[in-house]
Amino acid sequence: MRRLVVLSLPLVALTVAGLALAQTAPPPGPDRILTVPETGALPDDETGRLVRRGRDLVIATYAHIGPEVADPTKRFAGNNLACGNCHLHAGTKKFGLPIYGLFARFPQYSARAGAEITIEDRIDSCMTRSMNGRPLPADSPEMKAFVAYVRFLSIGYPPDRPVSGLGAGAMPELDRAADPVRGKAVYARACLDCHNTDGQGLRRSLPTTDLGYMVPPLWGPDSFNDGAGMARLITAANFLHFNMPHGTDYLDPRLSVEDAWDVAAYMISQPRPRRAGLDKDFPDLLAKPVDTPYGPYADGFSEQQHTYGPFAPIRAAIARLKAGPASPR
Repeated sequence: MRRLVVLSLPLVALTVAGLALAQTAPPPGPDRILTVPETGALPDDETGRLVRRGRDLVIATYAHIGPEVADPTKRFAGNNLACGNCHLHAGTKKFGLPIYGLFARFPQYSARAGAEITIEDRIDSCMTRSMNGRPLPADSPEMKAFVAYVRFLSIGYPPDRPVSGLGAGAMPELDRAADPVRGKAVYARACLDCHNTDGQGLRRSLPTTDLGYMVPPLWGPDSFNDGAGMARLITAANFLHFNMPHGTDYLDPRLSVEDAWDVAAYMISQPRPRRAGLDKDFPDLLAKPVDTPYGPYADGFSEQQHTYGPFAPIRAAIARLKAGPASPR
């Protein structure tokens, strides 16, 4: 893992009228060969500029809406991370938390909110959790640019067809709890050279300004908060297995399954900003992901087991609760 590039940015998308691009239908079947649209080929008009602005925001979030930008009204992100730290290759890498093919999936039901959410809601959720900041107004230039970029990346993906490569992948789970102590040793062997002994990454700097991170922090005050998706073990472990060290992809993982689970456990065990009100997440507790590291829970298992696993017993208990009392014979 020479570079555990993590962070859970908004899954952004919305409507941009008049996107003047031909839509090519993908080949039949559940998969398609991923071809990344070229933003540089867009015309120099309002739509083209908006899409390119969205890509810039993904790649260098800190430079446009970070906590150190000159205009205080633009300081939406509360840390100096970039969306692209998690949404790899500007949101186009398979199983690198890509953002292609998402446009038509909103609005959608959110178990965390217990209600249908718009894409703006989803973006703002990530801005307040992964970016540890404040919501973007729906009519702000930044929101419109994020949306334009993801809409552009979603061209050719019909809403009724599976999209290959979304998320962080799904490797086998352990039949034991993930071990942060063992994970610390994995971190020292595979991650420390880039992310430093304290997990604080490496800042870019010039004599007059700071420019985000060459290597992002994995914990500490300038990282994602404890309500972010990457603070959950299953997401973090799969992301690391299929993407780290830097340059790895899902076709050739370099971290073993066991090492990925344990180093992810070490990462999420470290201190990070706290988000208030997490007890209000997932009003239906039976819809709460098994690896949510904060209560309350409906299944009787401890916060420790929800954080580190094993998760199979929790899933079985939830399935029994959802099934309800057995019918009398």
